[in-house]
Order: sequence, then C-alpha cells, then structure tokens
Amino acid sequence: MDISAGGGGNSLPTTGADGSKRRVCYFYDAEVGNYYYGQGHPMKPHRIRMTHALLAHYGLLDEMQVLKPHPARDRDLCRFHADDYVSFLRSVTPETQQDQIRALKRFNVGEDCPVFDGLYSFCQTYAGGSVGGAVKLNHGHDIAINWAGGLHHAKKCEASGFCYVNDIVLAILELLKYHQRVLYVDIDIHHGDGVEEAFYTTDRVMTVSFHKFGDYFPGTGDIRDVGHSKGKYYSLNVPLDDGIDDESYQSLFKPIMGKVMEIFRPGAVVLQCGADSLSGDRLGCFNLSIKGHAECVRFMRSFNVPVLLLGGGGYTIRNVARCWCYETGVALGHELTDKMPLNEYYEYFGPDYTLHVAPSNMENKNTHRHLDEIRSRLLENLTKLRHAPSVQFQERPPEAEQPELT
Repeated sequence: MDISAGGGGNSLPTTGADGSKRRVCYFYDAEVGNYYYGQGHPMKPHRIRMTHALLAHYGLLDEMQVLKPHPARDRDLCRFHADDYVSFLRSVTPETQQDQIRALKRFNVGEDCPVFDGLYSFCQTYAGGSVGGAVKLNHGHDIAINWAGGLHHAKKCEASGFCYVNDIVLAILELLKYHQRVLYVDIDIHHGDGVEEAFYTTDRVMTVSFHKFGDYFPGTGDIRDVGHSKGKYYSLNVPLDDGIDDESYQSLFKPIMGKVMEIFRPGAVVLQCGADSLSGDRLGCFNLSIKGHAECVRFMRSFNVPVLLLGGGGYTIRNVARCWCYETGVALGHELTDKMPLNEYYEYFGPDYTLHVAPSNMENKNTHRHLDEIRSRLLENLTKLRHAPSVQFQERPPEAEQPELT
C-alpha cells in the first residue's frame, strides 16, 4: 500500500476496522480541575475533570492503566527551562507578584499567563504526566495519554500563550534517551512554536504543525520555516485559513504524515491534540468535527509506533471533553456511542446530550488550489530528507525518576 496516498500505516494485524488492541496508559490527577487561571480567562483546567468524568461513564478507565502523575521536580523542568525561570515559577504567588514586577515582565507572566494559586504545582502535575507517559512508552506501552499536557507555547525562559512549562519538550527529551528519532505532530489551531524552536537545529526530532496562519497568535509557522543547520527540512509547517473542514484537513494530513512516517521513520510519536481546531471553539476559527479531529489520532495510531497523546488548546470546554473522550476511545480501538451516558457534568452537554456535534456552515477559505500547492510544496521538502538520518546513539542520560506507578 502506498502510505503517502493516505492509507494506513504498518498496522498490527487487524481484527476489525481499527486493528489490534494497544497497551494504553492514562495519566490523571484529580486536583488538576481545581486550578483556576482567573475570572474571564479562556483556559480552564476544569475541562480535564470533565473529560475524565466522560471516560469513567463510558467505561474506558477499565480498559487502560490509570496513573497519577508523579510531580516533575525542579531538576526535571531544568532539563529544558532556565534555572532562574523555574525558580521564579516556584516562588511567585498572587500575593507576592506586585513585588516582582521586573521578573513578571522578563518572564512574560501577567495577562495571558497570569499568576494564580498553585501555579507551580499545576506545572509540576501536567509536566509530570507527559514525562511519565514518555517513560511508559520507553518501557513497552503502545500509547500513553495526558490530556492535561500539550502546552506547546512555553519557551526556555518565558511563559507564552497560557503555557508556563513546555511538557512536550520535556517528554521528547525523555523519549530521545531510547529512540534515535522522535516525531512531533501538532493539530492545535495555534502553531507549535515552543516545540519547533526547541528542536529547530536537530535532525533527531521532526516537528510538523498544522495551524491557522496570518494575523493569528503566535504569528509564527510560515511554510518557509523548515529548520536550520542539521535540522534543515526537519520542521514542517502547514499554514491554513479559516473554516477548514474535515475533508480539506485530511487531504493534507494523511499524505503529508504518511510520507513523513515513510521517510523519517520515528521510534516514537508525540501528538498534540489541541481541541481549539474544532468547529465552534471560543478562540478558534476552524470547522473540524470531532470525528475529523480524531481521524488524525486514528491515522497516527495505525503505524504501530509508540504514541504519546497530549491535550493543548480548547476553549469551548464541553466540546474539548467530548473530543478527548472520543479520542481516548480511538486510542483503545473502541467506537463510542453518540448518546452520552449520565454523568456529573451532564447539563453541560445539552440540549442534545450527544458525544458529537455538527460542524457549522461557515465558509471554508482554503481553496482546493491552495491546498494542492501546500501539499506539493511540503511533499517536495520531504524528498530532500532522502531517508532516515543515521544518528549515532549517545551515552544515555539517566531516566527521569518515576515512583512505583500504580
């Protein structure tokens, strides 16, 4: 099968339409829903608790190893972030921030990335889940899930776009201890700038971001940005316009990702599943259905390569919970019923009380011609890689310590 044409990957022997069962682990801390960015702020960690409730009532928790993340320690965070930045996150509180105005400015903490109660614990929790997921993949799990993670905008020395600690970079660094090559794929509506920047000059990590481009945060992710030095052509950017629908999105995603998998041959994949690319998102302007969004998960799963699934953006929280619940089902090889089971957040999902929501009739500004041009250009870039790079294994750094996971 020509996988570049949009078929499946090197799947396990199929027993049904979606292949074999995978060993799946899922990270969740019940405290995560209590963190609160502040009144009016669009980022609501409560959506993680809502997702968890749906997973419980759909019976999916019984199908996975459920783990409480071990909080990432200072030294874990400092594998990527600057010491003084981590020290600042640890010490700043809503009560003391007025005494640290210069530091707030320096580290870009304030309006988009406010100081709130428990900020550092929140960072430790979501980063711990992603690093823990990487450790599990390094030791035989097929899929690890951390819906609290995926905060892709954080930089080495500063917060950005609601993100303080870049759990994705930390997880990739953990995966690199066991794998010569790691692939990062980002389907959030915003460009995965923090992850791309971290690995822009290496050929061991390939980053592929599908995002809205043009007068839109963070303003990066031009199709011409392809990486630098040894990393040249190991960054792929897929710039999209308002209103993209399932069919248009998959006409790019499957051929591009099929070719990436064929040429780059990663040992592990990290897929950031930001749900702000769904139709009707409070901050987004795409028109994907939950099934269309989840098709990306289904496709990457089909290659039978270890996958770390992470959250990210998503600001219409009832739809975020729907999406990540459905995608957990995809990870497990289960098709979930559309009629939603009773759960403690049932009223959020009215008036239909269904798992799926119909896309809107908004205009798709991505013309066939433009999509063809993007696809051709990116597939052409990929031919310049020729084959998987031969990277010498380095002496492996010690693993991130994980307590006995239960």
